[in-house]
Amino acid sequence: MAHKDRQKTIVEYLELQGACSYEELADRMRVSSMTIRRDVEKLAMAGVAIKILGGAQRANAPSDLYESQLASRLSSQKEEKQAIAVKALDYVVSGETIFLDGSTTCFELAKLLSGHSGDLTVITNSLLIGREVGRNRNISTLIIGGEYDPSTLCCAGPTGEDQIKHFFAEKAFMSTKGFLPTEGTFESSVGLFRIKQMLAKQSGKVILLVDHSKFGQKALCKVLDISQIDTIVTDEGTSEDDLSILEKAGRNVLVSHKELCESEAVEHAT
Repeated sequence: MAHKDRQKTIVEYLELQGACSYEELADRMRVSSMTIRRDVEKLAMAGVAIKILGGAQRANAPSDLYESQLASRLSSQKEEKQAIAVKALDYVVSGETIFLDGSTTCFELAKLLSGHSGDLTVITNSLLIGREVGRNRNISTLIIGGEYDPSTLCCAGPTGEDQIKHFFAEKAFMSTKGFLPTEGTFESSVGLFRIKQMLAKQSGKVILLVDHSKFGQKALCKVLDISQIDTIVTDEGTSEDDLSILEKAGRNVLVSHKELCESEAVEHAT
């Protein structure tokens, strides 16, 4: 396939999928990933594609579909995330191995785990979360490596994906950029959404920590189907209609309440 035809195909595929990895494009067109990287570089210079961690995304997507900066996400819906984390802590069992993604909601869970009294193994691709749970001497912390993304403090890419294949966890805790109760979860970063897909595949159960602001939102890429999620932990701001949809789909749903979780957080801390 000539380079112009390849680039046209890449643009068409990005319009359809929103975003994709270099490896996925290379497989589809039966060329090397370096060839695809050069094609994407030219498309980015022409303004018809955007280079992102591990791949490319379409250039004409609304700005709210792009990955937001970590600093702004840490302060967004903070109380709801803290309440969700307290509720999620009930699912952490001493002696288990768990995955934590690099979400800010999982960071709130990681802060609680730093004071956890039981033995635990935590696997994460987030340097921020790894540093937090690593404060606890009872926790064995494994960091998934790969290409570093300074905007999320996470690692992704083929190296990290290969490492994940060697681990299995009882539970994977993860959040999402967007969530449709009838469909599943959505993300903006190609590299990170592939990591999340693999974490789910390598885990016995998937527990989604998602505050009410994520409901009804979509991002560039579909990550998990609703059928892949065992438990959803959300907050009291989530509508009854959305909760009903999830329950009818056979999902286990827990609703955290800020007042109750504040007292529970004190108990966990002591």
